[in-house]
Amino acid sequence: MPKSKRDRPVTLSKTKKKGREHKECIVNGIREAVEKYSSVYVFSFENMRNIKFKEFRQQFRHNGKFFLGSNKVMQVALGRSAEDELRSGIYKVSKLLRGDTGLLVTDMPKEEVESLFNAYEDSDFSRTGSIAVETVELKEGPLEQFTHEMEPLLRKLEMPVRLNKGTVELVADFVVCEEGKQLSPKSAHILRLLRMKMATFKLNLLCRWSPSDFELYREDLLELYREDLSDVETS
Repeated sequence: MPKSKRDRPVTLSKTKKKGREHKECIVNGIREAVEKYSSVYVFSFENMRNIKFKEFRQQFRHNGKFFLGSNKVMQVALGRSAEDELRSGIYKVSKLLRGDTGLLVTDMPKEEVESLFNAYEDSDFSRTGSIAVETVELKEGPLEQFTHEMEPLLRKLEMPVRLNKGTVELVADFVVCEEGKQLSPKSAHILRLLRMKMATFKLNLLCRWSPSDFELYREDLLELYREDLSDVETS
């Protein structure tokens, strides 16, 4: 009788969870950076692309540090309230660490930071599960952008195609994706084959803290600061 696969030993060494020491390292790193640099920014991100983010981060390599990860850990590092905050007024930064956000701690002039963030935007291919920003429909007829060798792949992606004298041809109209709906794995693959980039990787500043002031970059965030409206500015 063949040996059951269920009896095979499984090693967990490669999937070890990050524990308390890792969290403490992040907390200490943030606190050291806040003591070293003069300003702290919270930013949100859309369609994160690690390679693109590393390229953007290089612009701050000599006078700043970025932190991404658990929002709760970053909140603990800064302090969640006026009673446990690391520096005066910095607990206001913690309120914005929710969802897809990160920290930048830097000495770079405010105007330069804002300019770099506002100017940065990069298009990329959408991934499975992302929301289509437009409807893409291919009309019946020849698909001259595809070679005849690709016909089996297109069939596998459930496109109604055939070869007609060596040319890939749609035998009926085909909707690749619909605006506002999630992309399936097959839809995302087809969009990539069509060289259509629907995702935009963008970084948006939410707030800036310094020892002398605190500033919001969006008025809709004021709701989080009802008790602190007297000393919160917007730009």
